[in-house]
Amino acid sequence: MLDAIDTRLLAALQKNAHLTAQDLSGILNLSASQVGRRRQRLEAEGYIEGYIARLDPARLGLLVQGFVQVHLATHGPEQSRSFARLVRNRPEITSVWTMTGDADYLLRVYCADLPSLNTLIHEVLLAHPAVARVQSQIVMDQLKRDGPLPT
Repeated sequence: MLDAIDTRLLAALQKNAHLTAQDLSGILNLSASQVGRRRQRLEAEGYIEGYIARLDPARLGLLVQGFVQVHLATHGPEQSRSFARLVRNRPEITSVWTMTGDADYLLRVYCADLPSLNTLIHEVLLAHPAVARVQSQIVMDQLKRDGPLPT
């Protein structure tokens, strides 16, 4: 179970994962050793899955962000596994969700340009034998970055 201090610790780490135990001790009014033990427990229990750096896609030359809905023609277990392998191995596909409703999957993609997105859609996704059709939306502007989870 999470208590109020755990929740505050998680919120602080979501804002800045570089905070040291000493930094967090001032925020949480605990000793650095207490903060360190709590952090280790939250990591061990799976509340904290890892620490990553958030990169600027434009600075990396990834100028097109899009969402691609994928509709499968067949829905057997082997088709699903095969499609899952495909999307796991494509670096331009950064997130994949299975969906209710019309589409089977929703993919978030980052590409250098529109021809790269076109290649991904036509030569990779539509070339997969289980894929019936795709529908893409290109992001014009992102009003809010992926934010921290509510704690």
